[in-house]
Amino acid sequence: MFITDETADETYDATALPAPRTLEESGLRLDLVIQLVIKALHFAGELAGVQIADRLGLPFSVIEPAIDALKTQHLCEIVGGSTLGAPSYRYRITHLGRERAHTFLEMSMYTGVAPVPVTQYRRYMMAFQANNPGLVSRDQVREAFSHLVLSQRVLDQLGPAVNARHSLFVYGPPGNGKTVVSQAIGNLLYGEIWIPHALDVDGHIIQMFDPVNHEPLPPPEDNMSLESQETHDRRWVCCRRPLVTVGGELTLESLDLAYSPVAKFYRAPIQLVANGGALVIDDFGRQKCSPHALLNRWITPLESRVDFLTLQSGQKVDLPFMVLVIFATNIKPAELVDEAFLRRIHYKVFAESPTTDDFTQIFQNACRERDLEFDPAHVRHLLERVYPARGIEIRGCHPRDLIDQALSLALYLGEPPRLTVDLLEAACASYFVDETAGVSAQQH
Repeated sequence: MFITDETADETYDATALPAPRTLEESGLRLDLVIQLVIKALHFAGELAGVQIADRLGLPFSVIEPAIDALKTQHLCEIVGGSTLGAPSYRYRITHLGRERAHTFLEMSMYTGVAPVPVTQYRRYMMAFQANNPGLVSRDQVREAFSHLVLSQRVLDQLGPAVNARHSLFVYGPPGNGKTVVSQAIGNLLYGEIWIPHALDVDGHIIQMFDPVNHEPLPPPEDNMSLESQETHDRRWVCCRRPLVTVGGELTLESLDLAYSPVAKFYRAPIQLVANGGALVIDDFGRQKCSPHALLNRWITPLESRVDFLTLQSGQKVDLPFMVLVIFATNIKPAELVDEAFLRRIHYKVFAESPTTDDFTQIFQNACRERDLEFDPAHVRHLLERVYPARGIEIRGCHPRDLIDQALSLALYLGEPPRLTVDLLEAACASYFVDETAGVSAQQH
């Protein structure tokens, strides 16, 4: 049974979306489909019935009432076709049709795949959440983070946070992999999700599918002959569960619907793009807006799992908020938020500095990734001679950065790509800040 605006099947399988067979099953209003059809003809001039249907991502049986209405109003005409019937006929826009198309384009320039009614999207996300608990085991967590050197304590904090699908605060000194850890959570987002190309909210179009953040998967194969029945609703795109990362560029406006006064339709905010997956707020506390303002924006969605967005008309639309939000920061949490908000972020993970054994393992992994011979003496030299002399704390990013810097210097000097003590010391000299530099000049 196809989910419409009025009905919902509790046994609905959220892993697939059957193609609607009628306009009623699509959940769309006839006037909206008429607008999309006439705009498609306006830009193409002439199209076969199946070509119009393909552009709108709908079976011909769904758009046929709109084409019949356009013919009756003399906005389009049949100019040819085979004996296979209306889907094979070729339709041409008339002069009156072009005038009507211009009127519709002034209202909205959206000409893509037909949208999905927001009520259907809500029901799909509820079914997705119910049918995809997404629970991960200890072994799966260990495998997902196998490319990183993390203590079992940290892994055992990350796993329950992912299972809870609520919110996560990853904090600690800079350079210990908070961003990498946060993004690696994407390895635990198993399964796929269907993303609509666009949503219809009482005639307002919200563009949902984002090719930057959504990774499509091969859809079910449809036999596109005129006699065949399409198997899935092509208004939706089957994707991997999204992992969206934003940093210092994040603003409060990024969390609202982005309306284009020229195109006259909306783009989904980042949390809607990340729905069904994870949203990483990297470098939290370094955004242009204050941390308190940003966090206050999240209080209601984090607790109710519903987000309210505002249209240009002032109308509010409620949408599912099924996102694992990950705040990653190297600023002390107490300096960013108060106790009341920290209580709402249920899971906190401290990204601790590596031990000497961890540092050695990270250094060895970095050498292996670059096809370099690993020499433990290089690590001992750094930890026993260089770091104490400079008063440097061990950080997880140091092996990667120092090795890359040493290799760049070797290339510059015309030496073979290998590590030496001299190259590593030179890398340290240019990588770490000399805290005593310039003291004498300031004193004078």
